[in-house]
Amino acid sequence: MPDEQMANTGGQSSHPAPPSPAARPLDTIDRSILRMLQTDGRASIRSVAERVHVSRANAYARINRLIDDGVIRGFSALVDQERAGQGASAYITLKIVQNSWRTVRKQLTSLPGATHIALVSGDFDVLLLVHTKDNRELRELVLTRIQSIPEVLSTRTLLVFEETNLGPEEA
Repeated sequence: MPDEQMANTGGQSSHPAPPSPAARPLDTIDRSILRMLQTDGRASIRSVAERVHVSRANAYARINRLIDDGVIRGFSALVDQERAGQGASAYITLKIVQNSWRTVRKQLTSLPGATHIALVSGDFDVLLLVHTKDNRELRELVLTRIQSIPEVLSTRTLLVFEETNLGPEEA
């Protein structure tokens, strides 16, 4: 990571992280650094150090430890989907064949516009967030791509009318 500016490290991996050793406890400085980077992932080491009142070397070491420990999984941009030409968003719930999560997840990760996939408990098994150009593209994605996955038993599409990203509180 450069001293003055942290570059994009490729975002989050689409594969789950391998099992890791028990997490080290985070102190108030670590938590402040995390809040600051969640608000501005492009913050310079100097500005992080100044905000949390540590030396640049200490801030650099702490950020690298948070990355090495898997606490920070990557850096990415927050995208306004509508302004990026993705005017339709939906949460799609899926009921899947028991014990088929890994197979289904692999197929869902390759879908265009899929931005979040979660295995959940309750009335359905999987929650999928997608962004598409319009409702026609959304319909094709659901009817042609998702419902053709053999392990998918049923789907329900919930259109998103408005979104608000909730970021961390200011440090």
